[in-house]
Amino acid sequence: MAALELYTKYARVWIPDPEDVWKSAEIQKDYKPGDTVLHLQLEEGTGLEYRLDTKTKELPPLRNPDILVGENDLTALSYLHEPAVLHNLKVRFIDSKLIYTYCGIVLVAINPYEQLPIYGADIINAYSGQNMGDMDPHIFAVAEEAYKQMARDERNQSIIVSGESGAGKTVSAKYAMRYFATVSGSDTEANVEEKVLASNPIMESIGNAKTTRNDNSSRFGKYIEIGFDKRYRIIGAHMRTYLLEKSRVVFQAEEERNYHIFYQLCASAALPEFSVLKLGNAKSFHYTNQGRSPVIDGIDDAKELKATRHACALLGIGDQYQMGIFRILAAILHLGNVNIKSRDADSCLVPPKHEPLLIFCDLMGVDYEEMSHWLCHRKLVTAAETYIKPISRLQATNARDALSKHIYANLFSWIVCHVNKALLSSAKQDSFIGVLDIYGFETFEINSFEQFCINYANEKLQQQFNLHVFKLEQEEYMKEQIPWTLIDFYDNQPCINLIEAKMGILDLLDEECKMPKGSDNTWAQKLYNTHLKTSALFEKPRLSNVAFIVKHFADKVEYQCEGFLEKNKDTVFEDQVKVLKASKFKLLTELFRDYEHALSPTSTAPTGRTLLSRTSLRKPKPEQASKEHKKTVGTQFRNSLHLLMETLNATTPHYVRCIKPNDFKYPFTFDSKRAVQQLRACGVLETIRISAAGFPSRWTYQEFFSRYRVLMKQKDVLSDRRQTCKNVLEKLILDQDKYQFGKTKIFFRAGQVAYLEKIRSDKLRMACIRIQKTIRGWLLRKKYLRMRKAAICIQRYVRGYQARCYAQFLRRTRAAILIQKFQRMYVVRQKYLRIQSVTLSLQTYLRGYAARQRYRQMLRIHKATIIQKHVRGWLARKAYKRSMEAIVYLQCCYRRMMAKRELKKLKIEARSVEHYKKLNFGMENKIMQLQRKVDEQSKDNKSLLERLTHLEITYSTEKDKLRSDVDRLKQFEEEAKNATNQVMNLQNELARLRKELLQTQNEKKKIEENADRYKTETEQLVSELKEQNALLKAQKDELNLLIQTQAKQMTEDMEKKLLQETRELELELNDERLRYQNLLNEFSRLEERYDDLKEDMGTMSLPRPGRKRTDSTHSSNESEYTFSSELTESEDFPYRNEEPADKKAPLDMSLFLKLQKRVKELEQEKQILQDDLDKKEELVNKAKIQEETKSPVRSTELEYESLKRQELESENKKLKNELNELRRAITDKVSPDPSGPGAPVYKVLLEQMTSVSEELEVRKEEVLILRSQLVSQMEAIPHKDDKNTMTETLAISEDVQKMKDHREVAQAYTGMKESNRTLPQDYHMLNEDGELWLVYEGLKEANRVLEAQLQSQKKSFENEVESLRGEVQGLKEENNRQQQLLAQNLQLPPEARIEASLQHEITRLTNENLYYEELYADDPMKYQSYRISLYRRIIDLMEQLEKQDKTVRKLKKQLKVFAKKIGELEVGQMENVSPGQIVDEPIRPLNIPRKEKDFQGMLEYKKEDEPKLIKNLILDLKPRGVAVNLIPGLPAYILFMCVRHADYLNDDQKVRSLLTSTINGIKKILKKRGDDFETVSFWLSNTCRFLHCLKQYSGEEGFMKHNSTRQNEHCLTNFDLAEYRQVLSDLAIQIYQQLVRVLENILQPMIVSGMLEHETIQGVSGVKPTGLRKRTSSIADEGTYTLDSIVRQLNTFHSIMCQHGTDPELIKQVVKQMFYIIGAVTLNNLLLRKDMCSWSKGMQIRYNVSQLEEWLRDKNLMNSGAKETLEPLIQAAQLLQVKKKTDEDAEAICSMCNALTTAQIVKVLNLYTPVNEFEERVLVSFIRNIQMRLRDRKDAPQLLMDAKHIFPVTFPFNPSSLALETIQIPGSLSLGFISRV
Repeated sequence: MAALELYTKYARVWIPDPEDVWKSAEIQKDYKPGDTVLHLQLEEGTGLEYRLDTKTKELPPLRNPDILVGENDLTALSYLHEPAVLHNLKVRFIDSKLIYTYCGIVLVAINPYEQLPIYGADIINAYSGQNMGDMDPHIFAVAEEAYKQMARDERNQSIIVSGESGAGKTVSAKYAMRYFATVSGSDTEANVEEKVLASNPIMESIGNAKTTRNDNSSRFGKYIEIGFDKRYRIIGAHMRTYLLEKSRVVFQAEEERNYHIFYQLCASAALPEFSVLKLGNAKSFHYTNQGRSPVIDGIDDAKELKATRHACALLGIGDQYQMGIFRILAAILHLGNVNIKSRDADSCLVPPKHEPLLIFCDLMGVDYEEMSHWLCHRKLVTAAETYIKPISRLQATNARDALSKHIYANLFSWIVCHVNKALLSSAKQDSFIGVLDIYGFETFEINSFEQFCINYANEKLQQQFNLHVFKLEQEEYMKEQIPWTLIDFYDNQPCINLIEAKMGILDLLDEECKMPKGSDNTWAQKLYNTHLKTSALFEKPRLSNVAFIVKHFADKVEYQCEGFLEKNKDTVFEDQVKVLKASKFKLLTELFRDYEHALSPTSTAPTGRTLLSRTSLRKPKPEQASKEHKKTVGTQFRNSLHLLMETLNATTPHYVRCIKPNDFKYPFTFDSKRAVQQLRACGVLETIRISAAGFPSRWTYQEFFSRYRVLMKQKDVLSDRRQTCKNVLEKLILDQDKYQFGKTKIFFRAGQVAYLEKIRSDKLRMACIRIQKTIRGWLLRKKYLRMRKAAICIQRYVRGYQARCYAQFLRRTRAAILIQKFQRMYVVRQKYLRIQSVTLSLQTYLRGYAARQRYRQMLRIHKATIIQKHVRGWLARKAYKRSMEAIVYLQCCYRRMMAKRELKKLKIEARSVEHYKKLNFGMENKIMQLQRKVDEQSKDNKSLLERLTHLEITYSTEKDKLRSDVDRLKQFEEEAKNATNQVMNLQNELARLRKELLQTQNEKKKIEENADRYKTETEQLVSELKEQNALLKAQKDELNLLIQTQAKQMTEDMEKKLLQETRELELELNDERLRYQNLLNEFSRLEERYDDLKEDMGTMSLPRPGRKRTDSTHSSNESEYTFSSELTESEDFPYRNEEPADKKAPLDMSLFLKLQKRVKELEQEKQILQDDLDKKEELVNKAKIQEETKSPVRSTELEYESLKRQELESENKKLKNELNELRRAITDKVSPDPSGPGAPVYKVLLEQMTSVSEELEVRKEEVLILRSQLVSQMEAIPHKDDKNTMTETLAISEDVQKMKDHREVAQAYTGMKESNRTLPQDYHMLNEDGELWLVYEGLKEANRVLEAQLQSQKKSFENEVESLRGEVQGLKEENNRQQQLLAQNLQLPPEARIEASLQHEITRLTNENLYYEELYADDPMKYQSYRISLYRRIIDLMEQLEKQDKTVRKLKKQLKVFAKKIGELEVGQMENVSPGQIVDEPIRPLNIPRKEKDFQGMLEYKKEDEPKLIKNLILDLKPRGVAVNLIPGLPAYILFMCVRHADYLNDDQKVRSLLTSTINGIKKILKKRGDDFETVSFWLSNTCRFLHCLKQYSGEEGFMKHNSTRQNEHCLTNFDLAEYRQVLSDLAIQIYQQLVRVLENILQPMIVSGMLEHETIQGVSGVKPTGLRKRTSSIADEGTYTLDSIVRQLNTFHSIMCQHGTDPELIKQVVKQMFYIIGAVTLNNLLLRKDMCSWSKGMQIRYNVSQLEEWLRDKNLMNSGAKETLEPLIQAAQLLQVKKKTDEDAEAICSMCNALTTAQIVKVLNLYTPVNEFEERVLVSFIRNIQMRLRDRKDAPQLLMDAKHIFPVTFPFNPSSLALETIQIPGSLSLGFISRV
């Protein structure tokens, strides 16, 4: 279609504007060819006639459709021109607060001048691994693309960041480096990424300064190469710098600053270490106060210096070097303060001992005289001789400044060199990514040599940029196989030739520098002569002969020639440099030594590292070094620029163009003029022009079909999408040159997409109109019928109502007349009575009032007479006093006047005396006479003084007499006053009584009146009270109702509060659980890392010859939760004994604690065995005493007892052996030195052990003696029939075994006696005379007596035993407490250890004191003696404490010695082992209390078959076969049945070994196949089932509720495995977290594609143009994921977990976690993708969420909490679909989006983009309204959800109904060595 056809009515165009650069207008009349005027209407409503250029007939550029405005990529715009680019950037920046935009391959970054929350770790993670077009534009996207291309293409990358000063180049480069440091990570021990980031504050402090445009402007260019290894991890970096602005050191313009480091030093001058620098305020130095702006708002220079010093320390620049750097910088400041004075026109001098120069020389370590001499002189060397010539003051000042610049430049180079050394890596570099932060195109009012070099560099970079863009365009066309013509683009090679070619500007400048009398003027004339006529890019200004103009690609720039030669030569007087070289200051000499070997004064020194970008360069020859040193600055810069271009050409470049939106640093303020200037200068518009010259709009066939399906008819749609698109385009666009068909895409010329969008919107508009017409007609017809029906109904009701109203009116009228008659009569009568009563009352009051008034008048007259009398007397006295005062005053005035006259006369006489003194010289005699007179007068004065003292004494005596007289008179006066006062009081009392009399009379009258009034008022009050009573009753009822409602409300509020508190407690519990599980997760991660390191070390290190290498304590594969029972086995000790003592040293303390606990457990076991032994022996002895059987029975019982005794003895021997082995282990492990750290404690333990064993031996002997006595007694008793007694005895012996204590035995014995008595046998028939019977009866009586004695003794013995047992138990508990305290104290540091032991002792003594105080409350003497003994004990304790302090000091010294040895021996291990796992120690064995239960239903296996069991049942087991063919949880049941058998055998070693091997086996298989969901799910299910079995059969009542009788019989009988349950629970948590990670890895690639990009409802959302950065297609291709893919995967997960028999509650938790991941990932991508924020996408998301909810319903998982995790996503989708216009809409959004944070709501509204023209954009005012409403909401500030968050998991108890005896072991498991018991 022709472009002219688009200029129709209502089309919008851009017209030039002097203020806004471009302004939008709407065409009001169709344009026809030949018209000279366009009729336009501006946006503000004013009309305009826009005249076209008569020569070019060029029409104004068309405006893009609104749906294309705000695109992420400028190349996606249909019309590609300057106004479209500017408007798109402005809309994104101002309205959407988006600072990044793509322009083809360029990222345009606009400086917001505000901190934005878009650079956090969550944003980095979101961009990591994403395609560049899939996410919104960001610097992280460019960095990720570079990182990905480096890994994929194995090619080095470069990121070129350019822009004006203040545009944000440095910050962009910094964020790019931060991204690389975060996503890659370093492989070495020292974190290289931290060092790379640490180089930024150093370079900013020495290379950045405040300018008028930027507070932190980089005054140098830098190129940082970040090196990566083969695994693409950062291993090092290298920095190159370009063209440091040295002139800033000595000069700054107004409102600018010197380099930051100077101000940082001045701000920190008060630090003690800086006192030697003699610094002060920045205003006191010439070099820091020229700009008169030493402070930057919001910047603390002292704090910045701390950051700089920290960065220096991190990069290996130590404190000594730092102070050296600061000395040099301070010396530069003092050198700037050196004041050089003129001696004459051609010479100058420095004042002697000039303080600034003295400080400079002192800091630099140079001679003052030499430096002051060479500052004012210069050495001239000729062929014949050498001259020393003085120089003028101006020359000397320039030389001083040149020296300062030279020192600073060398220091800058030295620092860069050391930074590079710190960043250098010893590892081999495989690839690198370069970040170029270089100055952009600059043009000022006065442009000098620096601007010329900067613009020259930008010309070179622009040329490289243009070639790269052209190359990409060409590759795209060739790949799609479409015909293309050569695109004309701006080639700036002529401008580059003008600058750098032979006889170019730089060449002529170098030539002029070599001339002896070369100057800026002669150089300018050479330029004019050479280039003015030959080059079109070179011009001469009209009004200047010392300037020239160069036409750069961006703009014309006029350069002033003044200073070019000086800056190019960069001369420094050699003599001054020699003085500095002779310095004693080491760093200074090193500075200039490095300078001699450097390639350039502005670039870094070589670091010895070969860069990939420099490998092709030849090394300079040695003889070239001196020549290289003499190169000019221009030549050096040109060479470094060529080197940079070679590097960039060898890499894949990525471009970031930074734009400065305004010159005033206002946040989010866009100045169109400034922006256009920069867009033209940075090449963005050139990119647009190249794209527009070809086919800028590119669509895949599927995208085009999806977007423009509405323009096709059904018959046009074919199965071949390409052919369908061809057919449609041939009908829509007749000019076939406007588009081309590629292999996968359609290419459109500029403007064609806008035309297609216009046709599409017209078609949709017509369809909408048709739909609206039909709907509106139907609605109006329905409305008319409803209205007609309603009108008839209303009429009927209204007429009836009117008739009823008229009848009621007639009745009311008649009633009203009757009421009026009676009412009027009543009113008139009441009025008459009221008037009568009022009249009487008025008369009464008036008469009384008149009488009172007369009385008051008379009283007033009387009082006035008295007052007048007194007042007149007072006035007369006042007048007399005034007259007397006036007379006295007049006398004073007169006397003063006379005194003044006398004084005047005396003064005149005094003056005359002075005059006479001057006239007369012979006044000495008179003076002598006067002196004599003075002496005489002094004598007179003395006599007068004596008389005066005498008079004073007499006066004092007289004074005392007079004082006594006065006192007496005062007493008389007071008595008189008292008498007068009494008279006055009596008179007052009389008057008062009279007044009271009058008052009582008046009150009587008032009371009478009040009584009458009160009577009437009381009557009224009674009536009012009755009314109020009624009202109060009503109010009472209302209040009762109110109280009831309030009570109800309060109960509801309380319930709500209770629910809320419950929820808060649940949240706290979940947080604690989550924290614990996160710790477990971190532990498992560290454990895996430790295992990997251990394996690596095992493969790297070989065992020593002749020595077996074993771990000293435990296997390295076991974690903190694995348990070893081999600690006490003898086979471990030979290997331990073979190890050298120095290796054992670090294990002593931890091993001691573990052995101590083991000893304690063995003691407890030994005590339990001893108690069992005593009980059993006691039972057996009692049974023997009670037996009345014959000798065969006795022999049987004796045999049984001997067997039992042998068993107990064997157990005792076993325990003895274990104790002996433990002793040997302790003595072996303890340090051989008796004064070692653990020796005293071990001795105490061994002594306890020996005492316990001795006590055991004594008890054994007592048992044997008792047994022999019982046997002898039993032999004396006659026995019964052999046969009967044999069976009975056997039964008795079996019963005795089952009896638990001596009480049961006694009861059984008495019962057996009673039964024996009742036997119906004829005892008299035993023999004839009955002698035996008599003997038997006598023995029975004797037995009864003995038995009674025995019982009494037994009772007393039992009481004693119980008391002794209580004491023993108390002592044991005290011993345990002491041991625990000892263990805790040994783990504490020494200071805390002493404090803790003292605290414990104080607590113990306090408790003991209180106990004894209560005990001896009745006996004070005992209590007193106890207190005395207590004090003695305290004194003893104090002495012991002093001894222990001495011992501790000794031990500390020894510990330091041992620590040094340990550090030397184990330094190799410590490097690769984490701190928590330095030594692989055995985990303490758990204490398993024994129980006595029945043994049933278990699996038997041999100890040596345990590894085979673990291998076949865990390691080699395939989950799929087990899940399909066998019962769920079979491995768990088998393992538990094996544990039961070990429990039955009472073999704690076997139990420990089996459980430990099981846990390690599960961990091993999960480590091996941890990425397989089926394996992880299988072992999660089996671990939980094993845990449930341990609980179900533990014997605890809480877990036995749901058991059957048979299951209760299967409970464990000997061991309590509660601690192992905790271990298995922790293991299950780790497996669950691993399961979540596995399913997250599986789901992650599907979520974005299936939930966001795929169109589940086809045709709802059309695809918009994508631009050059192609995002992932939203059309379902073969390789893309859909929502069905996610649902299928969820089904797979669910079915696998169900097959494995996973607990339903656990499945719910897994599903909840899966749905949270889906919701979080989807929402995070939605918040970072502008193209996904539209109304239609909101509908797609809601549909997808409904499908997921349907899946939950199908699986009966709606109550799992999974739906609630999708609530933020649902609300975001609703936010995309709701209206966003009015205040009501804002209120609805605020109430609806309670699960979204304020940042997320605002972000979605900012990103909202219409896909069709019918949608409207969100206004900025509406977003501000939302922000104002949400400002009080307290929510998290982060934008993205934490997709890695894992909910805390719980394992509710789920007992199994499966009977253990019914479980069969299938042959497929290869467990033939296991047999059922």
